Amino acid sequence: MTKLRHAAMFSASALAFAMIAAPAAAQESNESDKVGNPEIVVTAQFREQKLQDTPLAISAVNSEMLEARSQTSVEQVAAQAPNVTLTPQGQQNGSGLIAFIRGVGQTDFNFALEPGVGIYVDDVYIPTLTGSLLDLMDLDRVEVLRGPQGTLSGRNAIGGAIKLFSTKPKGNGKGSLQVAYGSYNRVEVRGYADMALADNLFMRVAGVSKSRDGHVKRLDYGLTHPGSGVKPMGAGSNPLLGTLGGQSYSAGKLSMRWVPTETVEVNVSGDYTRDRSEAGASVLLYYNNPSVNSNGQPWLPSSIDGSAIRGNCAFVPYGVNSCDTLTGYDRKFVSYATFLDQTPATTQSPFKPVAFDPHQWLDNYGVSGTIDIDLSDSLQLKSITAWRHYKSDWAQDVDNSPITNQQLRQTLVNDQWSQELRLNGKVGDLLDFTLGGFYFKRDGTLTARVDLNYAGIDFIHGPDPTPASNKALFANFMLHPVENFNITAGLRHSWDSKDYTFFRRNPDMTVPGVCAFFLGAPTAGPTGIGNAPNCLLVGLNNVSASFDSKRFDWRVAADYRFSPEVMAYAQVATGYRAGGVNPRPFFGPSSPNNQIKTFAPETLISYEAGIKTDLFDRRMRLNISAFLNDYKDIILTLSACPISPCLQPNNIGKAKVKGFEVETLIKPVENFTLDGALSYIDFQYKSFNPGNGSLGALTLNMVTPYTPKWKYSFGAQYDIPDVMGGTVSARFDGSYQSHVYTEAINYDSVAVPAISGPLATYYASNRINSYFLGNARLTWKQQSESPLSVSVEVQNLFNKYYMTSLYEQYASPRTVSGAPGMPRTWAVTLKKDF
Repeated sequence: MTKLRHAAMFSASALAFAMIAAPAAAQESNESDKVGNPEIVVTAQFREQKLQDTPLAISAVNSEMLEARSQTSVEQVAAQAPNVTLTPQGQQNGSGLIAFIRGVGQTDFNFALEPGVGIYVDDVYIPTLTGSLLDLMDLDRVEVLRGPQGTLSGRNAIGGAIKLFSTKPKGNGKGSLQVAYGSYNRVEVRGYADMALADNLFMRVAGVSKSRDGHVKRLDYGLTHPGSGVKPMGAGSNPLLGTLGGQSYSAGKLSMRWVPTETVEVNVSGDYTRDRSEAGASVLLYYNNPSVNSNGQPWLPSSIDGSAIRGNCAFVPYGVNSCDTLTGYDRKFVSYATFLDQTPATTQSPFKPVAFDPHQWLDNYGVSGTIDIDLSDSLQLKSITAWRHYKSDWAQDVDNSPITNQQLRQTLVNDQWSQELRLNGKVGDLLDFTLGGFYFKRDGTLTARVDLNYAGIDFIHGPDPTPASNKALFANFMLHPVENFNITAGLRHSWDSKDYTFFRRNPDMTVPGVCAFFLGAPTAGPTGIGNAPNCLLVGLNNVSASFDSKRFDWRVAADYRFSPEVMAYAQVATGYRAGGVNPRPFFGPSSPNNQIKTFAPETLISYEAGIKTDLFDRRMRLNISAFLNDYKDIILTLSACPISPCLQPNNIGKAKVKGFEVETLIKPVENFTLDGALSYIDFQYKSFNPGNGSLGALTLNMVTPYTPKWKYSFGAQYDIPDVMGGTVSARFDGSYQSHVYTEAINYDSVAVPAISGPLATYYASNRINSYFLGNARLTWKQQSESPLSVSVEVQNLFNKYYMTSLYEQYASPRTVSGAPGMPRTWAVTLKKDF
């Protein structure tokens, strides 16, 4: 991690020099009076509207709110957004985001599975979970739209949409530089500079560089447990192999704005992100595996007598399933992962040992251009053109032990092109309309070394080409029949197309042959010695499948403003998430258990009503919404099949989902601000599709992953003016979520007899229990045209131990791992506006 930190600090220093050398001045803030709540303008309906005038459930956060809450990454926004769950993907899925809104979302990074929440940066669609864990660099605002946005955001926004909008160049010569240092050797530098190149040409440069040591220690089990039979990894006496969760991240953005005439504006931007972080933080919570292959051969032979080292409670550092004897470390944040498979080679599995570097890398960059043309006083044309590319490369040690029941190294490469055209118009004071078209094309590949000792296979997956496209035509109409009353209608017709080509080869790039076991040879099953390597995968090389569909979505809404303080609305809207092809077949077309299967789109109809208020001279903002969703053909990935191994998406059935959301922002007196949010959701499966033989243990009383029944948050900030020539701001933010499950099949606690070890029973679960997190921040900001500010913050103030995600595979390969959130941390931030 030292090399990573030094590289990031070098990048930080370069960024700091660039920011200081650029023309600079004070950062602007949104204009608002000292007591009333600020107005936030959103563009959810294709045109600028005040948040309080938009008939949708929206959480909107401007740059000032983000800074006050110390929020610098997109997943942090979910803490204050009702019925929204955003969390980093675990080590198994690399650099990405798990996103669920109102019980709809996705956990799988694979190209074959679409996100259930649409994510946009400056109206450019991000099509995968990978690459969507975004830093909030130089943003103007974030809009979180809850409920299906099938006509407004379109593709795969069935649960909602998250939209990030960058600050446009103003040419005002302003800028800022911010430096932070904190726990785990955190070093972070961010800043921007805005300048005029000509009277009508402006440029803005922004950047961020951040590094941090990992909070999970990776220890050499052989050194920390002498006499266990596990061979030490190294010859020295230091048991620390490294850490997990360490960060080394840099990103930059260059934006240009050209205003050649009063009726034309052109915005062009390019951005680049370079992430060279460690493998994601992960700890072992459950291990109950004999750790031998079908012939009884050990995956990890003991150095004492050559017998199998069993995967059991000895390798679980902490929790109910632990019998570990480790001392001198905080066992809640310990892993024994080696990223090394030391299984002795055989003729059936000759490609051992297998070693991976524990890393999580991402290169993500692109360019986009937006052209706005006022064709007349009542007609405007907008064009949004973009190209993006990313390469994500990461390693995974599933069992967090030296035994290695499975480990993978995976590489995703994505190229995308998109074009959107919108024509906004007015017909007098009666009608506003938007007509448009959207084209999206993506080419991607997934390549992986898949080392699955528990399944007896070790192969090269891919590169699997996965081209996809989406075309859409849409229209939106807002009718104003009488004063204060509006009727909105929208529609969108979408066409989706996907292709998937499977390549499965041995690590030496030969093609697997037929299993001798199926030809009558006396072997210990199809993965026993005597079979050809990876013969279970025969018939899966250079095999293609495709999926095509079309979809019509619609929305009807009405809103009425009873007074300047109160507006009510109601709407009915639809959305969909595209289907596709199972990306992980283990049996091909030549097998009676062929797993190359397509799955259909899932659909949703939402009924929603709400009220938006600004009361007491805008001192109190209170927004309330309630919804009922009819959710059909739900896509869930299940591992229950007639023949294992199996991991395939299925349309499992339908559900009714209902709930409510409350958001408030209160300024009871000058210099004091309160904000809060509360949400409730009742997810209820109603039926499962007939003939679906892969439901396994799924029952009607379960819920979709990452869907807490209750969430609440609150914040309090008090500003004390005239303190040493500046203002002192004290702020506390708290957030709570009830328990969630991380898999489609929910397990609170399953008692399993122990295979070995001193414990008689193990308890498997994919439940993350409820938790409350508190953050505090104290800031002094100079009263000046070019203010200096100093902030001290503490995150996770009460040092809560919790998991951000779980990887539950207790049935096979009989492990459960979790990604522990950061413990209590502190940071000091120095910021200078110019």
